[in-house]
Amino acid sequence: MSKRSIYTTSVHAGDDPSSHFGAMSVPIYPASVYSFPDADEGAALHDGSKEGYYYGRLGNPTQAALENAVAELEGAEQALALASGMAAISGIVLSLVKSGEHIVAPRSMYSTTTNFLNHIGEQFGIETTFVDATDAESYRNAVRENTKLFWIETPTNPLVLISDISAIASIAKEHGIISVADNTFATPYNQQPLSLGADAVIHSATKYLGGHSDLTAGVIAGNAMVLEAVKHAANKLYGGNIAPQVAWLVLRGIKTLALRMERHNANAFAIANMLGEHPAVKAVFYPGLASHQNHEIASRQMTGGYGGMIAFDVGTSANGKSVANNVELCTLATSLGGVETILQHSASMTHATLTPEQRAEAGISEGLIRLSVGIEDAEELMDDLRQALGKLPD
Repeated sequence: MSKRSIYTTSVHAGDDPSSHFGAMSVPIYPASVYSFPDADEGAALHDGSKEGYYYGRLGNPTQAALENAVAELEGAEQALALASGMAAISGIVLSLVKSGEHIVAPRSMYSTTTNFLNHIGEQFGIETTFVDATDAESYRNAVRENTKLFWIETPTNPLVLISDISAIASIAKEHGIISVADNTFATPYNQQPLSLGADAVIHSATKYLGGHSDLTAGVIAGNAMVLEAVKHAANKLYGGNIAPQVAWLVLRGIKTLALRMERHNANAFAIANMLGEHPAVKAVFYPGLASHQNHEIASRQMTGGYGGMIAFDVGTSANGKSVANNVELCTLATSLGGVETILQHSASMTHATLTPEQRAEAGISEGLIRLSVGIEDAEELMDDLRQALGKLPD
């Protein structure tokens, strides 16, 4: 059969009803312990010479079904599901990089990733150079003899900046460096970093993969070399295993991923254009707009649309808080990627842990609003934003 579309793959990814007595929905296996028919079987499972299950922290059939689904969606050799997006991020970084080694990462990205990389620099001597990731050559210029990892996040959180995955992955391969891309904002619907040369991708499955603001999970997918390294470190030693009930919820969310992303994309494109014309908005950041600084790269490496995330600047912290306080249909909350539209004032919420100087360096202005566009009626969402913006002082 020829390669299936993302719509078909989302519904059927990882399907193997024969493994579950024909069940169309993968059962939830809550067992924490699995028995063996004899000692030799137990030994084979423990030493890895035979595939199977023996302890819940190290995997179960529901988790495996999710991993197979994400691997298929991302075109990966293997995948590993974990308890959160940060479990995925910390797990892959600490599995691939050790004390005295070096990472190159975006200057502007998810603030907790930034804080984590700063933390391991202070605690474990793993230094990170933060660069302008919109310029691939910044990665090349930051390479040292001890550089082991290129971290990519595109589109970035919250400014939806775009990195050229293919160019950065190519530079990484020239120097024998592993490249990992955070694909949370784009999802496999809009972008497949492995096909562009990255060695691995991570997702906060809490966001679009789950899609309904009702779970916390993370997934890593990539080539076998990277995933085996992570499985033997993060999966065994760090304790960030996903609960089978949560793995099932992510699987259920994935079945409607393509349909939801189609709507997220269409709504966000319409709203970004509306915001770009509103007199109270100082700037709009959305890779689907021709005015975006890396629109050409986004058009080349993203498919089906440009995602559901928008950032826009209303000038001051007071204005940002005013918009956040006056929306009625949009929800004021911290997360993203759910079916509902979620709005936040970045400087006082997700990036409040950074100093004003760090926020400025990352391009996070005091009036920046991050908007996770949901699947509601686009006109009604625009009406809500217009009325909130209309309450700002002239």
